[in-house]
Amino acid sequence: MDAPLPASDAQPSASPNPPAPGRRTALKVFGGLVAAGTIGTASAGSISSSSGGDDVRASLTIVAPAAAGGGWDAVARSMQLAQRAHSITNTTQVVNMPGAGGTIALTNVASLEGHANTLLVGGTGLLAATIQFRSAVAFTDVTPLSLLVEEYDAIVVPADSPYQDLESLLEAWRADTGSIPWTGGGSFDQLVVTDLAIKAGIEAADLTYISSDGGGEVTQALLNGTVQAAASGLPDCRDQVDSGRLRALALVATDRVPADVLDAPTTVELGYDVTLANWRSISAPPGIDEEEIATLGDVIAETIATPEWEEAIARYAWTPNVMTGEELTTFLVEQTEQIRSLYQEMGS
Repeated sequence: MDAPLPASDAQPSASPNPPAPGRRTALKVFGGLVAAGTIGTASAGSISSSSGGDDVRASLTIVAPAAAGGGWDAVARSMQLAQRAHSITNTTQVVNMPGAGGTIALTNVASLEGHANTLLVGGTGLLAATIQFRSAVAFTDVTPLSLLVEEYDAIVVPADSPYQDLESLLEAWRADTGSIPWTGGGSFDQLVVTDLAIKAGIEAADLTYISSDGGGEVTQALLNGTVQAAASGLPDCRDQVDSGRLRALALVATDRVPADVLDAPTTVELGYDVTLANWRSISAPPGIDEEEIATLGDVIAETIATPEWEEAIARYAWTPNVMTGEELTTFLVEQTEQIRSLYQEMGS
């Protein structure tokens, strides 16, 4: 899931005040889509007013398609910090535009045809949302510029769990699928659990998945016995693993990360080809020319070469994976097919 920013880094959101806590669950499914439309309209005005010029380096707006404090926001704020620190642009502002898994922001940015000084942070979750919500605007209706980083999930259980390794957990899951409830911090984590079930020979439609709202709720659900296992993003679970409250059985990746980030074998290493990563990307509106694409490419390259960006990578346990051009185009096609297939397995 998207990792929270430290309180000192959080910035005010462009969105209205959040709904009352008692209405939060209902708004996630139905009311949230209505509210998101209002938020999107207001934020689109902010984008339009800040994108009047054509000089990318004079004024740049980075749209985070979620509220302040999440992973997309972390990418946007980290880029903003780096660009300000090194005068890569004269002015960089971040606009938060939450709603419908990011598709409100995607739709608004797609409408800004030819505005090269607006960038959209995206990623696996946004691509998934276009499929889940059957968005009229596709992820590639904007101009994908670069993949930046990947964030990996870990398969975790309580420290006192009887499951000491991934295989023992999967054996119990195969024997009685419904008796092993899972959780995760969002729709991306559910995709990971679904993919793991399929690769382990378990019917995805039979698994029990209880969604949690963030890493804190994931840990709580594990420790109070509501669930027995979880897929959780590294920024959310590694402190709990380090403290001894949770045990990491596997990293959902092809290659290991440094042991000081997480000392655990990968799913591939253990014989399960489950590698879906929570990648983060940068896109621009449609209709920009090759010279503008090249300039934006230079801005991105300069930004991710800064010490500030390196510090963000360490802070959020991101893994750099820069991808552009035809390689990125092919990657997005493959990711779309994989995610659509997983939703079909889930019956969505």
